[in-house]
Formats: sequence, C-alpha cells, structure tokens
Amino acid sequence: MVSTIHLTGVILTIVLLLAVSWLSGRHVKDAHSFTTGGNSGSWMVCGALLGTLAGGQSTIGTAQLAFCYGLSAWWFTIGAGLGALVLGLFYAGPLRRSGCNTLLEVVSREYGHKAETVGSILFLIGIFISIMSQVLSSSAMIGSLFGISTLWASITGAVLIMLMVLFGGIRSAGAGGIVKLVLLYLSSLAAGVVVWHVAGGMTGLREGVDSIYHSPALAQFNGLTDAESIHQRYGSMFARGVFKDLGGCLSLVLGVVCTQSYAQCIWSAASTRKARRGALLCSLFMPIIGAACTLVGIYMRGHFVTAQELNMLQAAGETLPAGIGVIEDSAQAFPAFILKYLPAWLGGLMLGTMLINILGCGSGLSLGAATILVRDVYGNFKRRMGMTSAPLSQLAQTRLSIVDILTAAVIATLLFHGTFINDLGFLSLGLRAVAILLPLCFALWCPGRFQPGGMLLSMPVGVAAMLMAKFTDMPGDAVYYGLAASLAILLLKQQGQHHLQH
Repeated sequence: MVSTIHLTGVILTIVLLLAVSWLSGRHVKDAHSFTTGGNSGSWMVCGALLGTLAGGQSTIGTAQLAFCYGLSAWWFTIGAGLGALVLGLFYAGPLRRSGCNTLLEVVSREYGHKAETVGSILFLIGIFISIMSQVLSSSAMIGSLFGISTLWASITGAVLIMLMVLFGGIRSAGAGGIVKLVLLYLSSLAAGVVVWHVAGGMTGLREGVDSIYHSPALAQFNGLTDAESIHQRYGSMFARGVFKDLGGCLSLVLGVVCTQSYAQCIWSAASTRKARRGALLCSLFMPIIGAACTLVGIYMRGHFVTAQELNMLQAAGETLPAGIGVIEDSAQAFPAFILKYLPAWLGGLMLGTMLINILGCGSGLSLGAATILVRDVYGNFKRRMGMTSAPLSQLAQTRLSIVDILTAAVIATLLFHGTFINDLGFLSLGLRAVAILLPLCFALWCPGRFQPGGMLLSMPVGVAAMLMAKFTDMPGDAVYYGLAASLAILLLKQQGQHHLQH
C-alpha cells in the first residue's frame, strides 16, 4: 500500500520544509527578535497561525471524528477559524498596546506573580493534553505508513518530536509557515475534490454510510438503531448534541485567544492592521481545510471498518462485504485515504506536510511545557527552599524535562488509546481558556476592577470544575462549567471584599 513514490514524496517534502524554515530563520538573531520582531506581513501572520492551528487535530483528528460522527466534526476548524477572527478583531490592538511579550505577563502585571505561577501550572496541564493529541496523530500517521503497532508508532512519534526539539523545531512563521500553508491547503483541497468526485457528492457519501450500516451488528455496535439515527448522526452539525458541539466550538474560540503561540503571531506583525488581516485570512482558510477533512472522514466510513469492528463482525458470524477495507482504528482514516485514493506523488507530498506539521507542533508544545516546568514550577520551588544552585544546568533540566514529558505522553496515549484526537483538543484549549480568559480580559479592559486574591482563586477553581464536569459526563460541554465556576468565585470574592471595606 505504501510505495517508494510515497516515501520519496514524504522525505522530499520534509527536506524542503526544513530547508525553507532554516533559511528563513537565519535572519533571526535572538529569541526576542524572533518572538516580537515586529516585521511580519499579513501572509506571514496567517502562515504562522495556520502552522500551529492546522496540525494533527485539525486534519487527522477532524477526519477521525467525521468517520464516527459525520458533519459535526467540522466544528473544530470552524471554532479555530472563529478564534483567529476574534483574536484579530478584538485582541490584536489591546495586546500590542499592552507592551508585554506574553499573555501571562499581562496577567502578572495586573494581578501579581502568584497569578502568573498558578496560570503557568494550569497552562502546563492544557499543553500536556495537546502533546498527547500530537503523539496520537503522529502514531496514526506512522502506523499507516509502516504498519507497526500503536505502541511502537507512539514511541517513534515521541522520539521524532524529541529530535525536532533538538533540531530547533519547525518554526511556524515566516517563509516556512507560508510554504506549509500552501502545501497543506492545496493538498487538503485536492483530497476534498477527490472525495466529492469519487463519491458523487453528498448523495454518494450518504449512500456509502447507509451501505456500511446494512449490517445490524455494526449498527448496533455503534449505537445506531435505524436509518433515521444514521442520518441524524452523519448528516447533522449537532450529532453529539447542540450544547456539546457548540461548547466544543466555544472552547476553540476562547482557547485560541488564550494561547501564547497564537498571540505571538499577533505580536510579531509589523502593524496592528497587518495582524488583523493575517488573522482574518486564517479564519477564512481554517473552515475550508476542515470541510475537506470532514468529507474524507465520512467517505472512509462508507468504505472501511476498524479492526475492532471487524473482530465484532466475525464474532457475530458476519463476513466483511466485498470492497470494504480495514484500518487499525478511526484515527487512521485520513492517512489511509491518502495512501489508497490519491496519486502517489500527491500522497507523499501531503503525508510529508502533515507529518512535519504534527512533529513541529509537538516539538513546540513540548519545549513550551518543559520551559514552564523548569522556570516556573522548579524555579519557584528552588527560591522557596533557598537553593542558590542546582546539580544540573537549566539546559540539561529542560532536555530531561522534555524526555519526561514525552515519555508520560506516550504512556497516557496508550492508556487513552481510542480517544478522539479532537476531544483532547477541545479539552486542552478549553482548559487554557478557563485558566486565564477572565484574568486576561479584565487586565486588558478593566484594570483595577478586581482584587488579585479573588482572581487567583478563580483560576484553579474554574479548571477543577471543568475537569470534574468532563470526567463525570455532565450534560453539555465541560467548558461551560469551568467558566461559570471561575466567574462565580470571582464575583463572590469581589462582593465579600466590598462588604469588608464598608
């Protein structure tokens, strides 16, 4: 299934992206000039945003969710696009006028270093969940390419991410970001066009899904009882419930606003106007990429079963219909489509682009998580204990932290194998939003209105409420509960402070 042309295309694409990123990065003299150089045009801002937003969650994760829930998988990229729009229209100006370089610096300036430390720890949780999703995505890609087990595919993905960090990461900015934007966008469109042509439009897609569920055992296994339930799941934008799907979209919108890497793109623009234009361009491209990936997932549902479904069919005494293929799990829907239905040269280019994007996102997230762990968590511990030196240098601590984080991510990936990649994305971005949305907004637009103590307490309480709602299967999306709890604590503390003063 994997040809020499595929592998050659993958290697050449990776080499091209590495070369372009290295060449564009030669003009960066230091970390400050990279993060706040202030010379990026609108297209570079767009490329930087898409380079991080259109990773494994937006492509492989969207196709996986569409394989199981149809059109509602589109909400992930719709939410990401809306988040970029909100970031550009409403936050670009205030962030650039703040004079800060990080979101937590904005929070710290208004509410103190304790709020910054708590925010860093909560951010670390959200980032770790995103790292898990990147390991899951890379595992699906590598498993499809080389036919290895989930364990070894996950380990290989984690090792490649470590190597990317050592290489310096693929910077999702400048010329490298634009090249990735062009390659990913064109290849995604090509995949969508191929699906539309081969399936015969939406009618053909619906017929394919209907035919796969002619098997009563398969329909029952997936919780479907009749033709109406099949059409409702795969043809509705709210297949998982209005509040859940809209809540997931809200998590994306607020999470994009509250994530440092996306704000970094706004700060790097040559002007506020160019930052807004870049964000607007990103908001237009993201849903189109998501639409193509959603079509791929629905098409694959009509022509493939997972290994678990095959075992169930055999146990029920049913045989696999002619023309129906088998994939290891739903996360392999997009890679399997590329290998089977696209020309080998285009498939290799697309697989290379997606793989380098996933590894680049994973390396950036791992480096960010390790930095928070070493500088904020361990650094504060050293200061409180009165330690003036450490047995290892900060660089060595960071490298060991990256190894530890990715090892933990592989273990967590195996424990949560079968989890929807996009659900991890919703949770990760939602946690980041619950952690610092209110502190960030009030620091930017209502300085001096709230006391640091109330704001400090609201952050962990909101995150705890969100996690509790998530793991107890509360109705709707967990982000609602997190934001409500955070706001309630903030208002109660403010009211108590007001009574004490009077």
